Amino acid sequence: MSGKTEIPNFFVYGEPSRSLEVGFLHVETVNARKNVHFGTVAPHKHTQMGQITFWFRGEGRYRIEDRVFHFSAPAVSFVPSNVVHGFEIGPETDAIVVSVADDTLKGLEALTPLPLHAPVLINGQADAVGWLRLSAILETIQAEYREGEPATGKVLPGLIAVALSYIARLGRGLEAPGPSPAANLAVQLRRAIDKHYRQDHPVQFYVDLLHSTPHLLDKAARDMHGQSVKGAILERRLLEAKRLLMFTIRSVEDIAAETGFRDPAYFSRFFRKRVGAAPGEWRRQQTGG
Repeated sequence: MSGKTEIPNFFVYGEPSRSLEVGFLHVETVNARKNVHFGTVAPHKHTQMGQITFWFRGEGRYRIEDRVFHFSAPAVSFVPSNVVHGFEIGPETDAIVVSVADDTLKGLEALTPLPLHAPVLINGQADAVGWLRLSAILETIQAEYREGEPATGKVLPGLIAVALSYIARLGRGLEAPGPSPAANLAVQLRRAIDKHYRQDHPVQFYVDLLHSTPHLLDKAARDMHGQSVKGAILERRLLEAKRLLMFTIRSVEDIAAETGFRDPAYFSRFFRKRVGAAPGEWRRQQTGG
């Protein structure tokens, strides 16, 4: 970790982040940028778009936040915006990457059972029917994008919704019903927490922001995230602290302030209680430093 003070935030890998046009879509292969990453894509995030990555050849190691997964083709991932991810692959490994602006994904939420607020990575078998169908859909998306026919902008979102639904089916074994009001509220809560977690707001702030009630918001949080609203806020602050400890060289005191803890000593006690090690010790364990 030399010289890093922030987690890289890209448009597409290797290009500086920039504002996206409404309805933005981008499709390319991993190997199209091999002269940029040389098989190692450093942990990074995208602030305004999610990505489907369909590994159709080879194998490698995929990092999502603080977890590392080994995969071999076929494999597929969906990573929402603001989730740190990266991978290491060999020269023969390749994938189709579909980048989709958050505003487009929001419009697809009702069309797919896949939760679009959480990352997922699934391994499979090349000759299984579901994987053959997913492969065909991703290849069609790639071809439509490359050919750029006049109606492509209208065709692609529907195809992407189908791809997301196949991912949900492959991951769960069966299709889930459409999102309930509680599920929608939980997704809105997660987005609100992502935006405001750095400020030490009380739960009532989120109740008012989402035009809900304490009971309904707490129930939605527990049903969908397995914890109270306060617990979800603390978990998000912990996640950001882990990101900054692992991927930057910022001091523990600086990270405490960045994640909404005014007292570094309290932050260290909080972190140790949740993780089992003090922030500096955990950083050394994760980075080998």
